[in-house]
Amino acid sequence: MDLLTNMNKAIKYIEENLTNDIDCKEAARLALCSEYHFKRMFSFLAGITLSEYIRRRRLTLAAFELQNSSVKVIDIAMKYGYNSPDSFARAFQNLHGITPSEARTNGHSLKAYPRMTFQLSIKGGNEMNYRIVEKEAFRIVGIMKRVPIIFKGVNPEIASMWKSLDAETIHTLKSLSNVETMGLIQASTNFSEGRMEEKGELDHYIGVATTNECPDGLSQLEVPASTWAVFEAVGPFPDTLQDVWGRIYSEWFPTSHYEQTEGPEILWNEHADVSSPTFRSEIWIPIAKKELIA
Repeated sequence: MDLLTNMNKAIKYIEENLTNDIDCKEAARLALCSEYHFKRMFSFLAGITLSEYIRRRRLTLAAFELQNSSVKVIDIAMKYGYNSPDSFARAFQNLHGITPSEARTNGHSLKAYPRMTFQLSIKGGNEMNYRIVEKEAFRIVGIMKRVPIIFKGVNPEIASMWKSLDAETIHTLKSLSNVETMGLIQASTNFSEGRMEEKGELDHYIGVATTNECPDGLSQLEVPASTWAVFEAVGPFPDTLQDVWGRIYSEWFPTSHYEQTEGPEILWNEHADVSSPTFRSEIWIPIAKKELIA
């Protein structure tokens, strides 16, 4: 898998520069993808953000040095990118549960986060139905709310957004819909960095895709002309949908010739009966063909 090989080259660069400034653009260049896609893929494959991985690795190495050398705490703090002993001590205690000074005495429990490597895991080869669609620029018009990131089950904040839609607003929105995919859609964008740790928030829209103007009282999100990968999910809601969403990043992107580009992730549901055992959804993700980055 070329993507996994290249991701491991980026990890090698990061590991070799844990005591230096790490250039995310250089790591992305080694992974042969954009910085945006590199950070997103890292988060989905690793389960943590790139910045959190770097923090854990630096504090792991700092703990080893505290236990096995007489180097001053301030020098170790500076070595691993902390500007003061206090900021280093706070970060160290948050991770290890003890202070740097306490780590120098035997008997204390410390956490070690080993170097990460990416490997292909064969999980049964279940099919994924998708298509590639070219779309001109459009806008999403509807209601918008900043909501917490929740992986499993129904997001209560999104559920409350649906409940807030009255018949008149729904009629207005549907009358504006003139771009595939037709009818009501949902879109998520502007994710917090801690997405894969189920932390932070995102901007969530419920509305329609349209080229019409946004009426007063509604929100809009401008979406540029893009290529989209469209994935089908058929099965019990929301488990099937959430499973397919995860497989897009853990299975499809690593084996495809595409990378994700900036833009909203769009969800279309066939109907409102979420109790159907064959509930059908489509996930739209903006993509671009991978380019070799010199």
